[in-house]
Amino acid sequence: MLTAERLRARAGIIGRIRGFFVARGVLEVHTPVITDSGVTDLHIESLALADGRFLRTSPEYAHKRLLAAGSGDLFELGPVFRAAEHGRQHREEFTLLEWYRVDWEWRALATEVLELIGHVMPRHRWTREFVTWRELLLRETGIDLDTATETELRDAAPDAPRGLARPEILDWLFATRLQPALPSDRLTVVHDFPACQAALARLKPGQPQWAERFEIFAGALELANGYRELTDPAEQQRRFDRDNLRRSTMGRKTMPIDRALIEAMERGLPDCSGVALGVDRLMMVALAVDDIGRTQVF
Repeated sequence: MLTAERLRARAGIIGRIRGFFVARGVLEVHTPVITDSGVTDLHIESLALADGRFLRTSPEYAHKRLLAAGSGDLFELGPVFRAAEHGRQHREEFTLLEWYRVDWEWRALATEVLELIGHVMPRHRWTREFVTWRELLLRETGIDLDTATETELRDAAPDAPRGLARPEILDWLFATRLQPALPSDRLTVVHDFPACQAALARLKPGQPQWAERFEIFAGALELANGYRELTDPAEQQRRFDRDNLRRSTMGRKTMPIDRALIEAMERGLPDCSGVALGVDRLMMVALAVDDIGRTQVF
């Protein structure tokens, strides 16, 4: 349980986050915690309820339905749930901040995330760097992803489990070689992810081998994951189906597709960028603690 001092510090940070968005005219919303479908993402497992429904892993799908209905810019601050996540940086239940900006490109939103971090921690003096995924790989391993062979990638990840497909090898390289090398005193924005790591981001116009996705790190600690959002419902359906195919191939449970999201996108999701930020991890940095459990009330 938090000490009284940290409990007050946590409340202060939550208050500063809300004040940041109120001052910028962003609408606060509250969406359901229980959903009819989980997520197909290979890196996330949804917590299932006895009736076949799920606890949300993020409010993203609900937010996109609101955006398609004309809500405009919005944010939400609240609990999310992910199965089997334990450790110094993970919990099955944690606090997530997610927000969307209509007609914004990803770089403007990434800059706003940096401004929010500065607002929450005004005394912390960070250096800042924007670097592409490809540049970071080249810098840390000497490998150019545009020309890299499967053998070169596997040789750079000798400890990776056997049988990984190329997307999983890239995940392994990022987690074990690139992320740990990020400077401890720097806020790093890694952007232009490989297309196979696009998740729900759109691909770059004219450069479909890269996705308009970014992640923000304080030192080596991931704080936020954002996209220039995919707005094509047919492509979204293909990605859901591809995820489930990969899940099946890996012997994992396939997940129901959120039809309400697809239908909202068919009606018209506006051009927008969105980002999710782990509030408890942000508090780890603000409170200078190395275990996420020390930022939570219980």
